[in-house]
Amino acid sequence: MCLVIEEQALIATWAQRPLKPLTEPFERLFREHSKFIFRTAYRITGCSEDAEDVVQTLFVQLMRRELPAEFLKNSKAYLYRSAVNISLNLIRSRKRNQCVEDPSELEDASTTEETRGQREIRQRLRIAMAELHPKAAEILLLRHVHGYTDAEIAKLLGTSRGTVAVSLFRSRRRLRTSIRKMGDDNETT
Repeated sequence: MCLVIEEQALIATWAQRPLKPLTEPFERLFREHSKFIFRTAYRITGCSEDAEDVVQTLFVQLMRRELPAEFLKNSKAYLYRSAVNISLNLIRSRKRNQCVEDPSELEDASTTEETRGQREIRQRLRIAMAELHPKAAEILLLRHVHGYTDAEIAKLLGTSRGTVAVSLFRSRRRLRTSIRKMGDDNETT
């Protein structure tokens, strides 16, 4: 399994809190948002197993505690932000361990340079995304993965359109710089 989390610490913490029984509103919340959360987590982690774990972790956390005020104000924004944070934490904890979706990729030594290059770029992008501030990564993903406009992002996150535009500009610049630096580091080693 791709998930690299200290399971014993999680189990010890969560075992002390009883699960609330599932209610119809909670089930509806899951049905409405789980695919969106999965897509978000998958784009960050690059691994379907990790994305599934993010969805599960997020909803289990919600079941184990009272809903925060931010959730009640804007549930979609809260769930999205939580998914981004859990995914980024996963990437940070995993460091450079790479998850392979298809085990045959490990066995196939005749993969093309283009495919290897694309995988390397995606991996660099994931690492660079993990280095961004969670709010910046969140805005970047809403824009480039989910296709939201600056105005839609601003409304979802309760901020101004200008703040979103500036964050996108700065995040793109940081990503370019970070990815180039990783490329330069690989060439010198």
